[in-house]
Amino acid sequence: MDIKELEPGFSICHAIYPQDLEEVKARGFQSIICNRMPGEAEDHADTQGLRLAAEELGLEWVEVPVVPGEYTPEAVETFGRAIERLPKPILGFCRTGRRAVSLWIHAQLQQKSCDLGELLQAAHAAGHDLTEQKDAFLSK
Repeated sequence: MDIKELEPGFSICHAIYPQDLEEVKARGFQSIICNRMPGEAEDHADTQGLRLAAEELGLEWVEVPVVPGEYTPEAVETFGRAIERLPKPILGFCRTGRRAVSLWIHAQLQQKSCDLGELLQAAHAAGHDLTEQKDAFLSK
């Protein structure tokens, strides 16, 4: 698994599967936020099995499904509240990690006085160059 920390207590990764959850737990994560849409791919028909497997390991599970590039105010708010309330460290994931990092940036800008440049640098260090979305982050 290619897990990248964006800030202390919050990391992202690409798609995870039931067989990955033991490693997620072993790495010390206490919570997972899934940003995949139900049925978005053959390997991700629904999250019920993944959620149940995570919960059996004692991991908190939250779903904030979003379509790539479509970050509604409701989704951003729900994601931000999840980061605030869930036990840390938290692992956010989608197919590639891009939705998770985009939601994180939106939530950081909405909830805190953050520097967009620093957030974009953290995203880039995690393998996601989102500089082309700078205007979209500022318009929310």
